[in-house]
Amino acid sequence: MKQVTHAFGYRFWSKSMLKLNRFLRKEEAHPLEAVTNEQARQRIQKAIQAIEGFVMCQCYAMGLLQLIALQFSGRTSGLCFRYLRTPSRAVVSEASAAVYLRKSIFRLFAQSPHLSITKIIISKQENTDVERDSLVS
Repeated sequence: MKQVTHAFGYRFWSKSMLKLNRFLRKEEAHPLEAVTNEQARQRIQKAIQAIEGFVMCQCYAMGLLQLIALQFSGRTSGLCFRYLRTPSRAVVSEASAAVYLRKSIFRLFAQSPHLSITKIIISKQENTDVERDSLVS
């Protein structure tokens, strides 16, 4: 999850958050207890909620990649883009599925103009005289 979807690459912070000591002794008070301002506490809570929400979305993304990799493993030949310690010819890794989707997601959208996401992307495009295939990318 760390390498494929960069789940822990979040950059949410609040100026109200204090620098935490990793090596806090048991008898020392926790630095967050020193925050008495209610607004500062709310900003810290919002930053923590943003971090947790980001990681949760990355967990969903990783699960979807695993399902896609399992579902389409038999249909794709030569879809091994990524190094695996124990390569399997039967099942494609989620890293390979992620690389494939990154490279071809817009082509897949262009091939399916009836999808809602494709309609939204096309409606946001400015150039109307360019080919339909290149509009989505």
